[in-house]
Amino acid sequence: MATPHAVVIPYPAQGHVIPILELAQWLVQQGVRVTFVNTDFNHERVTSNWLDKDSFGDLMQMVSISDGLEPRDDRSDIYKLTLSIMQTMPHKLEELIETINKEDSSKVTCVIADDCMGWAIRVAKKMGIRTAAFWPASVATLASFLSFQKLIDDGIINEKGEFKLIKITIFTTLCNKNYIRYKL
Repeated sequence: MATPHAVVIPYPAQGHVIPILELAQWLVQQGVRVTFVNTDFNHERVTSNWLDKDSFGDLMQMVSISDGLEPRDDRSDIYKLTLSIMQTMPHKLEELIETINKEDSSKVTCVIADDCMGWAIRVAKKMGIRTAAFWPASVATLASFLSFQKLIDDGIINEKGEFKLIKITIFTTLCNKNYIRYKL
């Protein structure tokens, strides 16, 4: 049986790369081959600070593809960065996977992408490769994001994201009923 081979792709921003890199390292410890895909801009930063690289042998490969921006461009403009990524990286990822599958005895069996890189999931599905999305933040943050529509539907927030003042009834053993108003 061939070794599983996961392509792992973080969103190139603070708080995204390290958690998914830790997942990739754990996968390697389980015997999974990993190709970790950085943007060209982040690649040197990540690989120069990666302390455990020698302990993974040939199971962990770090590669980079262009995010579509020039080296001098401001990557703190998240809108500009994300738009460029969405226009440039899908084709580059598809090319990378095709190259891996032609040249490597361990074909790509799974793509694990940061949830902010949903385009990578679409590319993998188009190529018939299994997928998994990775959420690098807390589960509470994910639950909040997944609840936005319900909060709008229930009238707690409006479609502009503004909270309404609501009246809550609190029952306690100390007092029967207190009414408080608060802004969510």
